[in-house]
Amino acid sequence: MSTSVFESLRENLGGSLIAEGDAGYDQARVVYNAMIDRRPAAIVRCQDAADVAAVVRAAADSGVDLAIRGGGHSVPGFGTADGALVADLGDLTSVQIDPASATAEVGGGATWGMFNAAAGEYGLATTGGIVSTTGVGGLTLGGGIGYLARGYGLSCDNLLSAEVVLADGSVVTASPEEKPDLFWALRGGGGNFGVVTKFRFRMHPVAEIYGGPMFFELADGPAILAHFDAAVRTAPREFGGFPAFQIAPPLPFVPENRVGEPFLVVIFCVNGSASEGEKIVQGFRDVAQPVADGVGPMPYPALNGAFDALVPPGLQHYWKAAFFDELTPESIAVHMQHGPLVPTVNSTVHFYPINGACHDVASDATAFGHRDATFAVVIAGMWPDPTENAANIAWVKDYYAAIEPFAQGGGYVNFLSEDDQPQASTNYGANYARLRSVKQAYDPGNLFHVNQNIAP
Repeated sequence: MSTSVFESLRENLGGSLIAEGDAGYDQARVVYNAMIDRRPAAIVRCQDAADVAAVVRAAADSGVDLAIRGGGHSVPGFGTADGALVADLGDLTSVQIDPASATAEVGGGATWGMFNAAAGEYGLATTGGIVSTTGVGGLTLGGGIGYLARGYGLSCDNLLSAEVVLADGSVVTASPEEKPDLFWALRGGGGNFGVVTKFRFRMHPVAEIYGGPMFFELADGPAILAHFDAAVRTAPREFGGFPAFQIAPPLPFVPENRVGEPFLVVIFCVNGSASEGEKIVQGFRDVAQPVADGVGPMPYPALNGAFDALVPPGLQHYWKAAFFDELTPESIAVHMQHGPLVPTVNSTVHFYPINGACHDVASDATAFGHRDATFAVVIAGMWPDPTENAANIAWVKDYYAAIEPFAQGGGYVNFLSEDDQPQASTNYGANYARLRSVKQAYDPGNLFHVNQNIAP
């Protein structure tokens, strides 16, 4: 980009522009996944929608790539690109809770930790991320799977409206009444249609939950996974949480001599009374005796932030994802071959249930294209040492290749890696053709392409 473009932008910004050679450039270009080392032309710390619009217009006029950084949690590093202009929304973090209407207005750069801290003051929440450092924007636009999904649907099912900067730099509102086609596409179509600078959500009563992790011996893994598959089909919708393969970290309730060993873990989240939660949890204890038990009453934001220390910024990341109708004995056997090989305490495999309220929404009511799935599984390879990249990527790829024959096809777009982009049609699922049509209407030049891209 030319110096004149930079200077023009600087003159019209409320925020700041950091170009290569400026003080702070190397810090500003760092993203969550340390495997991604890109050198954008400039990073703009946007202060409002007008700043975002200025960056969008500058990128369009100059023909350079445009990258959007919301909460900054993108595993493929889509918040940056070599030679790109980066619109960094990290200062758009306002969270306004209206307890009277049970709604929230949230800036496009906010994290779920910020959101839940504000909402928790009123005993409210909506479906959000599993760790508190996840961005509200990226999670919601891809669908939004979390602890509360069985009870209240995906994050995108709770979206009421959005303030969006379009490819021409105009700022519009998308809602069921205004630009409904855009509003439909934003709910599961990712960042393909514009930059969302403000979200408005429906909130729900969520205060103290009954939850936490319970560690089971690997020998009991098949029985626990089978029980979980049955439980999510009949349990009250207040039951959230998921099973996982996890190396035990040094937690107070984990026996010291078992720290560092792999286990089948169940993370519980019951949005109800302690007695309701205990009844559900006891069903798992009846299947197998846990090795370690950290389940109990806690504020919902505490559970949302409980695993943040396992996934700090600066790890190497490589992920794969798949949707499943059920956990059959055959597929469980394959998981039990590969899951216990989880290479580091940071790496994990999660089995998120997405039935219940998620299935109440018609398959074509939002852009999220996998409403018929019961589970969204992610193989999340995360490790600190880049010299171990080849071996750990191989673990993820081998695991995925083994489970793919049992899966629906495609994967949850928020869990995919950069090399999954060629599978866009199956990743976006049943609504891909309509998504392409909306893309053609709102971004025919594909300005917003640094993402899990939908070609116009």
